Amino acid sequence: MTGYLPEFQETSPLKLLVLSGTTFTGGLPASVDNLHSLNELDISSCHFTGLVPSSLGQLSQLIHLDLSQNFFSGQIPSSLENLSQLTFLEVSFNNFAGGAMDWIGKLTKLTHLGLAQINLKGEIPTFLTNLTQLDYLSLEFNHLTGKIPSWFMNLTRLTSLALGYSKLHGPIPSSIFELVNLELLYLRSNDLTGILELNMLLKLKNLTRLGLSDNKLSLQTDTSFNGTGPKFKVLGLASCNLGEFPNFLRNQDELELLKLSNNKIPGKIPNWIWTIGKETLSLMDLSHNFLTGFEQPPVVLPWANLIYLELSSNMLQGPLPVPPSSISSYFVENNRFAGNIPPLFCNLSLLRILDLSNNTLSGMIPECLSNLGNSLSILNLRRNNFNGAIPEACEVGSKLKMIDLSQNLLDGPVPRSLTNCTVLESLNLGNNQISDTFPFWLGALPELQVLILRANRFCGAIDRPGSDFEFPKLRIIDLSYNNFTGKLPLGYFLDWIGMKSIDEDNFTYMQTSSGFATQTYKLYDNYSYSMTMTNKGMERVYEKIPGIFRAIDFSSNKFKGEIPTSIGSLKGLHLLNFSCNSLTGHIPTLLRNLTQLEALDLSQNNLSGEIPWQLTEMTFLAYFNVSHNNLTGLIPQGKQFDTFQSDSYEGNPGLCGNPLIRKCGNPKETSSPPPSTSEQGQDLEPASKFDRRVVLMGYGSGLLFGVIIGYIFTTRKLEWFVKTFGRGQQ
Repeated sequence: MTGYLPEFQETSPLKLLVLSGTTFTGGLPASVDNLHSLNELDISSCHFTGLVPSSLGQLSQLIHLDLSQNFFSGQIPSSLENLSQLTFLEVSFNNFAGGAMDWIGKLTKLTHLGLAQINLKGEIPTFLTNLTQLDYLSLEFNHLTGKIPSWFMNLTRLTSLALGYSKLHGPIPSSIFELVNLELLYLRSNDLTGILELNMLLKLKNLTRLGLSDNKLSLQTDTSFNGTGPKFKVLGLASCNLGEFPNFLRNQDELELLKLSNNKIPGKIPNWIWTIGKETLSLMDLSHNFLTGFEQPPVVLPWANLIYLELSSNMLQGPLPVPPSSISSYFVENNRFAGNIPPLFCNLSLLRILDLSNNTLSGMIPECLSNLGNSLSILNLRRNNFNGAIPEACEVGSKLKMIDLSQNLLDGPVPRSLTNCTVLESLNLGNNQISDTFPFWLGALPELQVLILRANRFCGAIDRPGSDFEFPKLRIIDLSYNNFTGKLPLGYFLDWIGMKSIDEDNFTYMQTSSGFATQTYKLYDNYSYSMTMTNKGMERVYEKIPGIFRAIDFSSNKFKGEIPTSIGSLKGLHLLNFSCNSLTGHIPTLLRNLTQLEALDLSQNNLSGEIPWQLTEMTFLAYFNVSHNNLTGLIPQGKQFDTFQSDSYEGNPGLCGNPLIRKCGNPKETSSPPPSTSEQGQDLEPASKFDRRVVLMGYGSGLLFGVIIGYIFTTRKLEWFVKTFGRGQQ
């Protein structure tokens, strides 16, 4: 259902207005105060924008008000303090500006208060002490600081308390454990410290959802505990300094989510783990521990409803554990799994993300993976020992967005069936033994942005075959360390419009979003794409690929001829590497147009002539290498060129001037650059008049971006959180 709210008439007898989950847009009309009889207003999970009108505070009969999950902005009007009959107030997940909200303390009949992600700042507000009828309180995803106050114990009716994703610090007060009615307690992702005794938690007999993950807590477990503690549905104990599997888990047969990642649990996964939530478990995360294997691995993991399995970054050995047919996300990267991919994987018709990277798996990639084309969006088999030809993995209608088969032993040609992957965004076949000519037909893929073919056995010339193969969105291409010949592809440089745009304000990462919901929780996850590429003379791993990054690496091939001037049209480039080829002619002056360029490597070619002084206008340039060519004349001075060392120019006997020891014959020639050539069509200011502060700013920005894109490190590529569920949030 779509639309917008009209102006309301004074005579309206409306008592109930529920638009939750629709796509209504626009603002909430100020005439809403004409709905004098309204008891319930629920416009949650829509697309409403603008300010919340203060006239809303005139609805004296209102009992239930839900504005959550919209795009409202500004202040929440204090006139809402007049809604004295209100029992349910939910404003979470909007763009509110925070500010003083003491007026909420006057709404003493409230039983449900949702203030998540509304830019609250400072300590937990004391006005909450007045709301003694509360049974649900969420303050998550804000900027709260300070300690958790002990006065929470006075809110004795609380069944749900969510304080996660803020900046709270200090220990968890023991008074929290006096709230015997608690069913949900989320304190995740803060800076809480101290030792927490498990027995304190197990006193809360009604507790079914507990989130303590990602703090600085140390959870002390009692391995001999055999009591009848609470039956958990959601249990998040990541980063709790656990050194073993807590014994109380043996009795948890109703678990739906278990997160024990980023702990210090060693050894083998015990047999009794298979009995946990056998019919209910949908998410299991044991990643980033010191696990080595399974005491007795089952043929198929026994959790009949498992959707998400995360075992990555351990030391797990042996064959891959086979998940049940319900699985959607399967992560076992960074382990020591060996052997073939079991044929049973081809029956996982709901599988969306398969990450087996960084293991020691071998054999051929199963042809039957093509059976998963209608569901699979991520296929990551990087850095294993797979051999043989790449299977025809894409059928018509394929949903694959990212394929990474790099760093294996694959051979043969690139399969033509990849043309069926019409939503493919990233294809990485680097560091294999693939023998083929340039797969120009990939240029028909409308969404392809990243193409990595580095370190294979590709050969032949790169010719642009026609207008249907233009790579319309390509912005990163790496063909380095192959045997390509002929001239650089002039036509492609004219066609690659994805490299011509400058999008500085959109600093996002390439990723695929997915998730699922159960009756108990909702999961949002973002899988970030990654790659390996040479930048600034070093091979670097990009754990995340910035959306604004644009790069061409044709190094270490057999390209010949001149550098085409059309390369100057690719104004969005950050990296350009033509090193280790047989290029001749002059360095094009039009390279000056690459104003975003941070790394330019033309070394080890047969280039001649002078280095164009116009390149000094490239104020983001942080790496420049023209060594081992036949260049002559004066090295340009000023701006970025004052930062480059002599190794950028070595192997060019005809070059002179700083930073080389060899000086030019006429020192007067170094005082200012020559006038601009007609190639650019206009003069530029001499370097001596350039504001030094601008040079430093540009240089700093270039280095900063280089650091950001070159050394991003994350403990995991999958980022996710579980939203609080309570009454009114489905």
